[in-house]
Amino acid sequence: MERPPAPRWWNDARGRALFYQAALLAGLGGLAWFLIANTLANLEARHIATGFAFLGQEAAFGIGEHLIPYSAADSYLRAFVVGLLNTLEVSALGILFCTLLGGLIGAARLSPNPLVRALAGGYVEAVRNVPLLLQLLLWYALITEGLPAPRQALALFDSVFLSNRGLKLPVPLWAGATPALCLAVAAAALAVMALAWAARRIRARSGRQLPTFRLAAALLIGLPLAAFLAAGAELPLERPRLAGFNFTGGVTLTPEFAALLFGLTVYTAAFVAEIVRGGILAVPPGQTEAALALGLSRGRVLRLVVLPQALRVVVPPLTSQYLNLTKNSTLAVAIGYPDLVSVGNTAINQTGQAVEGVAILMAVYLTLSLGLSLAMNRFNARVALRGGRP
Repeated sequence: MERPPAPRWWNDARGRALFYQAALLAGLGGLAWFLIANTLANLEARHIATGFAFLGQEAAFGIGEHLIPYSAADSYLRAFVVGLLNTLEVSALGILFCTLLGGLIGAARLSPNPLVRALAGGYVEAVRNVPLLLQLLLWYALITEGLPAPRQALALFDSVFLSNRGLKLPVPLWAGATPALCLAVAAAALAVMALAWAARRIRARSGRQLPTFRLAAALLIGLPLAAFLAAGAELPLERPRLAGFNFTGGVTLTPEFAALLFGLTVYTAAFVAEIVRGGILAVPPGQTEAALALGLSRGRVLRLVVLPQALRVVVPPLTSQYLNLTKNSTLAVAIGYPDLVSVGNTAINQTGQAVEGVAILMAVYLTLSLGLSLAMNRFNARVALRGGRP
């Protein structure tokens, strides 16, 4: 018996799908080739250099704040690294503080006290409806205009001074008991992480709850204190002192950094508060009632029963707010904080290689966003409910 002829590809759903996908990829590839070729031709016609060789050239501009040593004689690559570290610093601290502040305000939004509830609601409504850029300018103006000049600086302690140039703090020197103290702090942090892991394993196997908080506090305080005393209890400090019109020595918390960190924290915390409030309300009321019936205090009910369940609802939208905070840090250029975008703009203006500079900025922020999303997704997978096998 003769076989029927095979259907032609345009009569087959799979064949049509492959054709459409191939056509779409070809179209996108052609468009990309046209844009790249056109850009290169225009740059060549205007005698503008292309490529990333400029990263090895001398930057010839200073950066006011840097976590690693930097001078104007360093390369553009090192300048980009300095800007990236500044961005990471303010983003990491902003994420930490907005989480703490937002969680506190979110819980206050559900307080039985009407005054606390009204104050928390007023904060959320006021902060969320004012653009972040205006808030940054406000905090920066309050810090620079509302504080005295260095000669009239407020002496908070013996070696701590507050002025419109920032907060000057003493910094420990790498001598005396400082090395032993740093090693002890790192060892205590690792011990606390091991303790938390062991406590989870014990709770999962036997249901027994270890006094994790008290043990962690004892490790974080006792181990560094013992190392400090054993090393001679000597902590040499580099203290700030007034020299001319400004302070020298010590470490400075600049007005630009403080205004940016405070603005990002306050703004993002308002959104985090609503996320936390929604997560708490998503927990069935019966869970709270059952915990209260067992004799738990309201504080322990919130910490041990409600928040662990609300975390499963909170984490996904919280990831978006963390990403927004990291990307909103680019507004630092408005108040003079040398973040990655500010350094990139200076490099672009000096070299004229805007395409490469913008490509670097896009690649860095794409990497940061994807990395943060990956970390939060892994954490979300750990706290998510796992259904049993059928």
